[in-house]
Amino acid sequence: MAEPQVTLDATSLSPVEEKLREPLQEQLTSALRAATETTRQAYAGEPVDEVAAVLLRRTKSGLHPDIADGFHPDPAQLRQVAETIVAEARPRD
Repeated sequence: MAEPQVTLDATSLSPVEEKLREPLQEQLTSALRAATETTRQAYAGEPVDEVAAVLLRRTKSGLHPDIADGFHPDPAQLRQVAETIVAEARPRD
């Protein structure tokens, strides 16, 4: 699995957020990667939607509460990470 990465849309950021974009992206990416690894290790056959919800919850729990409140990842991209976790956990025939 390629490591997930968070990229913020510069056109949707305030001037202050734009100045902080790079460190914020790094922090969000780090939290998402940690959540992905934890979820991958704990995966026990849950459906993709549940895995996506767990990923979001674990990612937000790894962030400062103010940052977590403002973090709204693209649901389709989060689902894609969840789908990869589920697919990689299935036994190979």
